[in-house]
Amino acid sequence: MPHHRVVPRFRGNGVIEFEPHTYRDPGDGELLLAVGANAICGTDRGEYVNGSPIVPGHEAAGVVVATGPGTSTEIGTHGAVYLMDYCGECRSCRAGATNQCFAKRADVGQNTDGGYGPFLLTHETNFFAVDDSIPLAEATMLLDVMGTSGHALRRAELVREDIQSVYVAGAGPIGLGLVVMARIRYGVDFPIYVSDVSPWRRKFAESFGVTALDANDEAALRKIAPDVAFDSSGRGSARQTAISALAKRGALICVGHGEGLTLNVSRDLISPERAVLGSEYFRYDEMPDNHRLLVENRDLIGRVITHTFPPGDLPHAFELFLSGQTGKVVIVQEPAT
Repeated sequence: MPHHRVVPRFRGNGVIEFEPHTYRDPGDGELLLAVGANAICGTDRGEYVNGSPIVPGHEAAGVVVATGPGTSTEIGTHGAVYLMDYCGECRSCRAGATNQCFAKRADVGQNTDGGYGPFLLTHETNFFAVDDSIPLAEATMLLDVMGTSGHALRRAELVREDIQSVYVAGAGPIGLGLVVMARIRYGVDFPIYVSDVSPWRRKFAESFGVTALDANDEAALRKIAPDVAFDSSGRGSARQTAISALAKRGALICVGHGEGLTLNVSRDLISPERAVLGSEYFRYDEMPDNHRLLVENRDLIGRVITHTFPPGDLPHAFELFLSGQTGKVVIVQEPAT
C-alpha cells in the first residue's frame, strides 16, 4: 500500500520547505527503503541553489521495508544505494564499468526521489547490503567518501605503479576520502599532501596525519613534486598548479567536476611523460572490497563525519556544510515503518 509522508522540497535560493508526499509500492525488481541516513554532497549545492522537482539526496543508506516481484532481498536488510541506476546489459555494464553505463535508467536523488526523504525506491541491482553492525550514517561512507575516492586511486595506479607520494587539491569530503583511502591503501607513513583555501579544513586534514598547505601558496605547492595528484576541488587554478607540480611520470586524476584545464602538451605531458585521467564515481563491483575496508577501519573512516542532523535541520545543515568548516555532514533519521 502507498506510504504517505512529509518530505523536504528544495525551492531554490537556499529555501527548503516540507510538504506531504506519497511513495508508491515497489514494482518489478524494486525495493522500498526506509532511509536512515543521507550524506550531504557538494553537488547538492545545485539543488540547494536552483531548486529541484524531486527529493534530492544521492548518498543514502536505509532498511528494506517492502520488496517488489522478482527480488530476493529480505525485508529488514540494511544497505546503501548506488547512485547510478545502471542497465546491466550494455557494453560497459558487461565489463563491470557500471559507472560508465550507456543506458542508465536514472541517477538516484538527482532525477528520481532520493535520500533526504523518509523512503527511497531503488532497483535491487543498485542496493548493496551492509553488515548490521555498521550504523547507517557510516554506511553512507561506502559511496562518495570511499567509493569515489578508492576508484580514483585505482585509476591512478593504471598509469603509475610505483606511487610514493600523493597530493590532494581540496580538503572537502572527497579530498578527505582520498586521504583515508590512501592511508589505508599505502600505509601510515606514506607521504600525503593536501591543500585548501579554508584554514579549518587544513587543520582538520592535518588530524589525519597529512601535510596541509594553503591552496593559494603556489610556490609551496610546486615544491611537492608528488607522483600522483588528485583534484577534488573542480577549480581550474587548482588543476593547473597540480599538473605543474607533478614529478616526472606523474599523473593528475581529475575527480571533481567543474572548471577546465589548459595543457602545453610538449611541456606538461610529452617531455615528463605525465598523464591526465578523469575518474567518475565508482564501479558497483568495488563495493564488496570497500565494505571489508569499512568494517576493518571504522574508527578512521568514521572520523570523516563531523556533524549529523535530523531532516528538520536540513537548512542549517546545508549552511554549515557550505561554510567550509565541516567534514562530511550526514542527515540521520529513525527508519520509518
